[in-house]
Amino acid sequence: MRQQSKQVFAGKVAIGGGAPISVQSMLNVPASDIEGNVRQAVELERAGCEILRVSIPDQAAVALIPAIKQAVQIPLVADIHFDYRLALESAAAGIDKIRINPGNIGGSDHVKAVADACRQRGIPIRIGVNSGSVEKEILAKYGAPTPEALVESALYHASLLECFDFTDIVLSIKSSDVDTMIRAYELCAERCGYPLHLGVTEAGTERMGLVKSSIGIGSLLQRGIGDTIRVSLTADPVKEIAAGMDILKALNLRNEGIQFVSCPTCGRTKIDLIAIAGEVERRLSHCRKPIKVAVMGCAVNGPGEAREADIGIAGGDGVGLLFKKGEIVRKVPEDKLVDELVKEVEAL
Repeated sequence: MRQQSKQVFAGKVAIGGGAPISVQSMLNVPASDIEGNVRQAVELERAGCEILRVSIPDQAAVALIPAIKQAVQIPLVADIHFDYRLALESAAAGIDKIRINPGNIGGSDHVKAVADACRQRGIPIRIGVNSGSVEKEILAKYGAPTPEALVESALYHASLLECFDFTDIVLSIKSSDVDTMIRAYELCAERCGYPLHLGVTEAGTERMGLVKSSIGIGSLLQRGIGDTIRVSLTADPVKEIAAGMDILKALNLRNEGIQFVSCPTCGRTKIDLIAIAGEVERRLSHCRKPIKVAVMGCAVNGPGEAREADIGIAGGDGVGLLFKKGEIVRKVPEDKLVDELVKEVEAL
C-alpha cells in the first residue's frame, strides 16, 4: 500500500498525495542549443515523458524556458545550482518547478527571495541531495555519505524553506550505490511527509543503469515509497521513459500500454522465438492498450504458462498457435505469426 505524502503540483501534474506516479527525464542537449533542446523535448513528450527537466546554467539559458514550453504541454523543471538569481528569472519566465538546494544559494535573503517568488506563482521546489553534495559538517559527523547523512542534508535544506513558510517541496536523495539509495529513502519516508522523487544517480549505461534503477526504484515503489521517478541512463533520454514506464507496469502501477510475457526458449523450441519476440515488441511498442501479450516457445507449455495473457502465440514446428486467455484460437505459419498477432491486438 502506498504511503500518503503531501501533494504538490508541477503545472497540472500532481506529485504525491496518492496521485499516479509520474515518469520524468532530463534534456541532455547543450543549453546553448535552443532548437536542439526543443526538438528533444518534443521527442520525450511523444515517448510519454510526464515531467521534463532542463539545465539552466546561466542567464542565457533562461531563454530555453519559453521556447520549450511553447513546444510541449508537459511541465518543465529548471535545474539550478548555486545562483538564486537564475531561480528568480526562471520563475518569471514561466517555469513549472525548480530544482535547487537552498543551502547552496547564499544567505537567508536569497532563500526568502526564491521561496517568495515560487509561492506567488505556485511553483514547487525539488531539493536534490546526492552522495557528492552532502555538507562538510554532516560528512564529518557521519564519516561518509551514509543514508543518515543524505537524509539529514535533505531535511536541512527543507528547513531553510520552512523558515519562510514554504512547504511545496519534493525531496530526492540519490546515490549511485543502490543499497544506500534504498535505505536513505526508507529513512526519509519515516521522518517526513514530503513527496519523494526516486532515482539512482549516475546509474551507468543503458544495461547496468536499468538493472540498478529497477532494483532501487522498484523495491521502494513495491513498498509504497515514492511519488515520481527518473531512470538515469547514460543513453538517449527517450530510453529512460521506456524504462520508467516498464518498471511501473511490472509493479502494476501503470496499466497503459502492453505488458509482454515471453519465455527464454529451450531445446523444444523450433521457431526463431528470439527474433519473433523482438519484432512483436518493436511493432507493438506504441500500442497503449492495457493488455498482456505473450510470446512463448512451444505449444506444449505455452498457452498454459501464459494463461493470464490476453493474447499470445506459441511456437510449433514451422508453425505457431495463436491463443487468447490460454485457449487456442488457430494455427498460423511461422512467417505469418507476427502479422496475425499484431492484427488481433489491433482488433481487441
